[in-house]
Amino acid sequence: MANSVLRLFLRFPSSNHCSFTKSAATSWCYYNSFYRNCSGYLFMRNSKPRGWSVIRTSTREAKFKFSTNSCSSSLSSNTSTCENDGGREYLMMTDDQLISQCEVDTFKASGPGGQHRNKRESAVRLKHLPTSIIAQAVEDRSQHKNRASALARLRTLLALKVRNTVDLDAYVPPPELVQILPAKSTVRGSYQGPQIGPNNQKFVMGMQALLDLIFAVEGSVADASKKLGLSTGALSRLILSDDSLRMAVNELRASKGMKPLK
Repeated sequence: MANSVLRLFLRFPSSNHCSFTKSAATSWCYYNSFYRNCSGYLFMRNSKPRGWSVIRTSTREAKFKFSTNSCSSSLSSNTSTCENDGGREYLMMTDDQLISQCEVDTFKASGPGGQHRNKRESAVRLKHLPTSIIAQAVEDRSQHKNRASALARLRTLLALKVRNTVDLDAYVPPPELVQILPAKSTVRGSYQGPQIGPNNQKFVMGMQALLDLIFAVEGSVADASKKLGLSTGALSRLILSDDSLRMAVNELRASKGMKPLK
């Protein structure tokens, strides 16, 4: 119920007296019961950690405080920014560590796929509690395989949606980013081995680091390419090599009034 009310509030614009701020608290608060009156919602009884809390600040205003490992959500771009490389840490976790941060639901998938598809709850939905990102897999009859697919999709979504802070003045490309750069990059040494492509599971971490840089330079491929020792064309081709990466970059560029990469 609490999650449903929060989603309902997130649909309201700021004119409806809702404001969104980052929580400075280090501990997590979660309230799973609520009270409603003419002035808004008040979440009360404290329960297990879920990564956010809601309080009523006045009779005409509700303020939401998110405590998600020091991550603040950007509602306009549906992207989160994390301090202290929190987003990077998510991708470095093992499957067991990552799933321990998730709410796991199983359900019967609907749609075509054979007469046995809906007889067991083989579909898996994962909700990453610190970021509220949801991933699911329904295509296989095996719950185990769907769980693995959902985890892989969750890692991709974390890479696309959770940003780490970047210091452009002292920027040095992290190793996971250097691994996905083409050999012509001047920051890439011979010890790095061959370039990692989108089909390699390690590409996700490099994609996150690349997006961190592109967001830091506000979508400018030219500025990002200078930091990576590449030509603008070479970096554009790298971005276009993965559909999800291309869509994320073009969404950012569109919000800045720039032309999409093609």
